[in-house]
Amino acid sequence: MFDIATHPISRRWPARHPDRIQLYSFPTPNGVKASIALEELGLPYEAHRVTLSDADVKSPEFLSLNPNNKIPAIIDPDGPDGAPLALFESGAILIYLAEKTGKLIGSTAADKAQVIQWLMFQMGGVGPMFGQLGFFWKFAGKEIEDPRPRDRYVAEAKRLLNVVETALDGRDWIAGDYSIADIALAPWLRSLDFYGAREVTGWADHPNAVAYLERFLNRPAVQKGLVTPPREG
Repeated sequence: MFDIATHPISRRWPARHPDRIQLYSFPTPNGVKASIALEELGLPYEAHRVTLSDADVKSPEFLSLNPNNKIPAIIDPDGPDGAPLALFESGAILIYLAEKTGKLIGSTAADKAQVIQWLMFQMGGVGPMFGQLGFFWKFAGKEIEDPRPRDRYVAEAKRLLNVVETALDGRDWIAGDYSIADIALAPWLRSLDFYGAREVTGWADHPNAVAYLERFLNRPAVQKGLVTPPREG
């Protein structure tokens, strides 16, 4: 068992409210998963702004919490059996918070399996593929003359969008009821706008996905979570 006050992370990001869940994050599609879930679940938390710069995510303090140097990460002072729990990986955090509260993860074992299925679809497909699309379409990869990497990720993004479009036919949320699967998936759909890749992926040709993202963004907890912690400190 550890004490948040003596954990190395507290040397750089001290907790003012150590009795609350401590969130170390930044408003990226992965980062906002944790803040949105915390808002939706009504769990008291304290947000710490950890930028994507090496000075933050590769600092000894942050590496003591997440050796993979990625946001988000959390510390729950009231973890299993009342002991503090440190956790990284956005998908793992979503599952943990949902199971902690018994919310947003389905009401039956079959429901839970469906939620986790679509959560894994985002973690293994949409997130990595859309992230690579962003690299080759907007960031440094766009300078590469060989079109094959860019074309590969554009095509894969289109394929994944079609999967989402089909799955949403006749339903409001990806796994039936609103769940952590939506909290994982929708921010990545939103990222296509940030990457300037809506047109190239045919976003407007996916009316179910367009309406889905609009429903998601209209939720008050989502609106709060998208700007927590603030991008500018």
